[in-house]
Amino acid sequence: MSASSVVVGIDVAKAHVDVSVLGAPLDAQRFDNQAEGHSALTAALKPLDVALVVMEATGGYETELACALQATGLPVAVVNPRQARDFAKSMGGQLAKTDAVDARMLAEFAAVLLRREDLARFLRPLAHPQQQWLAALVTRRRQLLAMMLSERQRLQITPKALHPSIEAIVAAIKAQLDEIEAQMVGHVREHFGEINRLLQSASGIGPVTSATLIAELPELGRLNRREIAALVGIAPMANDSGSSKGRRRIQGGRFDVRRVLYMAALTASCRNPVIKTFYDRLIAAGKLPKVALVACMRKLLTTLNAMVRTHQPWNNSLHGA
Repeated sequence: MSASSVVVGIDVAKAHVDVSVLGAPLDAQRFDNQAEGHSALTAALKPLDVALVVMEATGGYETELACALQATGLPVAVVNPRQARDFAKSMGGQLAKTDAVDARMLAEFAAVLLRREDLARFLRPLAHPQQQWLAALVTRRRQLLAMMLSERQRLQITPKALHPSIEAIVAAIKAQLDEIEAQMVGHVREHFGEINRLLQSASGIGPVTSATLIAELPELGRLNRREIAALVGIAPMANDSGSSKGRRRIQGGRFDVRRVLYMAALTASCRNPVIKTFYDRLIAAGKLPKVALVACMRKLLTTLNAMVRTHQPWNNSLHGA
């Protein structure tokens, strides 16, 4: 934990950001959410010996600011908006919501996070331009898939005379999807060749899963197995109270990473000898198929995490079930 107790909360909007500082004499301020505003904010925070900056994930509006702050050495945590809002509600039932109030609450949230021993898992690794571009490609691919699914579903409720219109749109989306995937694979091969080879050495991990993990889970290889599982949202959470023992459930985390891991584990449970043996053993022990599959997701992720940390490819003899 830092010796400094100065924390900063930043509420991010498309056009501007509101900033609140605790532990230092700096009044709440608003800055433009563009390069000049980022420079002014960085200059204001630099002399304060800031221990932690917290902001919410806002669909990408926070990315450039987070990178600008990190480039000057400031520790930045980008948190799930639901976590921040739950924290705000817990602080005396705070229900009011304005940009200034949100910034203040994020600063108070930062003060709480600063005291945690596992603070490192909340800190955002510095994203370089190649990783930002890969994240943009992965996001665009996901958007195109959603658009294609929507158009195909419309075929079921649209008169047949209009099907050619929908099919033309589907064909256009498919062409764009092929182009984006080609760019994504080429970009990974050029800039992330080593980690891509490590990840794809595991049966079940294909180009899309590898690209998604590289783009959206930069913490891979930096955290321990419990932390990485909790970050993604595949660590079972206890639900006990007194003598009652509730069913463990997974929740929160990074949905898009969890989605590709689900498909990877589904494939691995059939083709990867280690994961298949593990899955079969859980089923034989009476576990429900989905429970067993989530366990396979967790085992696959924690193994990939260890592989990236040690720079060792998948080895069936080392990853026993």
